[in-house]
Formats: sequence, C-alpha cells, structure tokens
Amino acid sequence: MDTAVKPQGCTNIKLRQLMRRVARLYDAEVGKTGLKGTQYSLLSYVVKLGPIRPVDLAREMKITPSTLTRNLRPLLDAGLLEQGPGPDARSLTISASDAGRRLRQEAQRHWRVAQEAVNQKLGVKRVVELHALLDECMDLLRDIPDGEDDE
Repeated sequence: MDTAVKPQGCTNIKLRQLMRRVARLYDAEVGKTGLKGTQYSLLSYVVKLGPIRPVDLAREMKITPSTLTRNLRPLLDAGLLEQGPGPDARSLTISASDAGRRLRQEAQRHWRVAQEAVNQKLGVKRVVELHALLDECMDLLRDIPDGEDDE
C-alpha cells in the first residue's frame, strides 16, 4: 500500500486561484499607467526583443499567434507599438514606438512596486523557490502545447 502523501484538491484550481490573486496585485499597480498586466508584459517583450516578427514574439512569450494578434491590436491602435516591414515582402515586424517606450518605462516602475509587494508578502526566499519550482514544472510539461486561453 502506498503511504506517501498525496495531493489534496485540484492542482489546476489552486494554480488559477494563486494566479488570479497575484495578477490582481500586479494589475492594480501597473493599471495606474492605463495598461493591463498582459499589455505591460507584451510591451516589455517588444521593447526588449524588437523589432521582431509576430511569430517569433509569440514563440518567445509562449503564446499562440492568434492570442498574440488579439493582444497586439489595442497596443497598435493606441500607437504604443508599430508594424514595419519584415525581412521579406510577406512578413512584418513589431517594434515599440517612442510613446510605447516611455509608457513601458513608467509602467516598469509600477511593476517593481508590485514585485516588491509579492516579495514582501511571500518572502524573497519563497519567491526564489517558487520561481525555480515553476521553471522546473514548465520544463517537465514542455510537451504540452501552448493553448488558446493564454493572455
């Protein structure tokens, strides 16, 4: 008979509950700039990696191309991101506009406040351990494709 401790409850529900709580903290702080947390992340990736083809950006962010397209639209419409020509006639690149870079810089200050709040509430040691555990779990689950429900 297996006497090992077994998980109680649904891992999916527990992860979603934690994610919603953490996301609310980040969204409340980053939201002071007018950006949603997901928009800040997308803008940050483009500032760091751009100009970049959308397919490459989706791969870096571990989201589907259709999710990326849906999330790009508000930032393009607001003039925070720009589309430009790609390496060939059939492709485009995405880059941050000057306004996007300025807003990302402002939002980054708010993101740091949220990050420090998480570190303070959970403890830095626990956050470091959580990051390592999450990275390990992501690696172990790498054969599961990224889905359409990504933001």
